Amino acid sequence: MLLPQFVSSKTIKERQSDVEIGGISELNGSAKIVRNEPLNAKLNFSIQSNDEAVTENGRMSITFLDDSKVSLTEHSQLTIDEYIYDPNPSKSKMALTFGLGTARFITGNLNKIDKKNISLKTPTANIAIRGTDFTATVDELGRSLIILLPDASGLSSGEIEVVTAMGTVLLNKPYQATTVSVFESKPSKPVILNLTLDIIDNMLIVTPPKKQKVIQERVVTKKETILDFNGLDIDYLAEDFLKEDNLEFTELDINYLDVNFLEDLLNVIDALAILDEEDRLSQSISNQVSGTLLGKDPDTQITTIISGNVVSLRRAVNEYLQVDLDGSEAYTVVFNQDGVSNIVKVNGGSSSYITITQSD
Repeated sequence: MLLPQFVSSKTIKERQSDVEIGGISELNGSAKIVRNEPLNAKLNFSIQSNDEAVTENGRMSITFLDDSKVSLTEHSQLTIDEYIYDPNPSKSKMALTFGLGTARFITGNLNKIDKKNISLKTPTANIAIRGTDFTATVDELGRSLIILLPDASGLSSGEIEVVTAMGTVLLNKPYQATTVSVFESKPSKPVILNLTLDIIDNMLIVTPPKKQKVIQERVVTKKETILDFNGLDIDYLAEDFLKEDNLEFTELDINYLDVNFLEDLLNVIDALAILDEEDRLSQSISNQVSGTLLGKDPDTQITTIISGNVVSLRRAVNEYLQVDLDGSEAYTVVFNQDGVSNIVKVNGGSSSYITITQSD
């Protein structure tokens, strides 16, 4: 009599991990695949679920069974949490985590995988895709920069949703980007970057282009020796070493192969988002309230708090008073307290006055 064989879930997972799900399709420089231990990467190296792809001073591309492709820049880290490819879309799964550096993700036959079974994420954001091409950059702090790239025609390659615990941002235009600092904050307002696919491709290029032989014209000149140099023949005072031509910086001087390029963009977008928020708040405050400052005004002794559509005015000296107003309406509020009068206008004020008198 044969006894039933019981297989643990761990054994099942190990068997799934042993299945080849893709391979290294391009490699330049040093990189490793961590699978229990670091393994040196090489072309056509088989990739399995739970593998971690780590680039050092090199770049690497991994192509999966459904022709999806991920390209990594130097000093990047990608974890393949799970990958199951099956003719039945409901049984196919993909889960990737972009942990560090910059990666470009190009979808393959993702129409054969139910979108609900695709999970892409960074340390600070989840990414929901609808058949697309995008880059994800993650810095050492876990901050994320997501850029939607165009298709071959220059149109949007699809849509992606960047999701955090506090909100969602939809990217649906070429080179539209958003940043996330922590998972507990909203993604930044989308902006369109002034980029081209050439810039992205150059930064993520794995196989360098073939060098073209350049034929230079040979010019024969008289060879001078150090004995022919006479420092007294040069008028140093007449030389303008700071003239504009010497300091000119053109687009040709930009090194688009610098791997910090997108990380620098992340800092720029974050700064723009902060300035945009500060400008929005200052405009909102200046339009809503006049006659006192936001927060605690040392002159009027009035504390002004704007929360959503509510404008709250509070004053506490010898006595305490508070008035909460609908921020969509206009008011003129007169405070008479402790022998001191203050006039505060909300949304430009109105001809009707709200007068509050308080004394001992």
